[in-house]
Amino acid sequence: MKVIQFNNERQLIKKAIKGNRDAQRKLYDEHSPKMLSVCRYYIKDVHQAEEAMCNGFLKVFTKLDTYSGNGSFEGWIRKIMVRESISYLRAIKKLYFSEDGVVGNNDAINNIQTDLEVAHIQSLIDDLPEGYRVVFVMYAIEGYKHREIAKALGISESTSKSQLFKARKQLQAAVNKDLINNGTDELRR
Repeated sequence: MKVIQFNNERQLIKKAIKGNRDAQRKLYDEHSPKMLSVCRYYIKDVHQAEEAMCNGFLKVFTKLDTYSGNGSFEGWIRKIMVRESISYLRAIKKLYFSEDGVVGNNDAINNIQTDLEVAHIQSLIDDLPEGYRVVFVMYAIEGYKHREIAKALGISESTSKSQLFKARKQLQAAVNKDLINNGTDELRR
């Protein structure tokens, strides 16, 4: 098999647009680990997240000619993965948003500083109801604004804010429970 070297990402993208399988494979290999993480934020089951990621890459390669070259290529792919993850959740009917208008401002939740490991934090996020998790990830991890979240999910801004508030509240309770349990374990030693 002939190995082709590419000088930069732009050259790689141009070749991939023309259907060069080596270029497409290189783009996939470069970006798939990070994009699986993006899908995994939204989708609890790793196999389902992989499926959403594969569907996302199918869209990346079929729409690659629409990438303008402005901004980050990784950011462009990331947006596709976020949309694909949300579409996947909708398709399996797991995306639910409660409409009660509980909105609050709890800045203390934003400043949680613990030594929880990333895998444990991901499991706490996984335990959130789908609607809470999607809004939380879009807002807290991806950096979307409530206006953008509302538009992407087809919900109101107040529902987005409510879902985020509830997600934070549930995460805070889980973290507090962990801290209490860890403190109890320390006392037993």
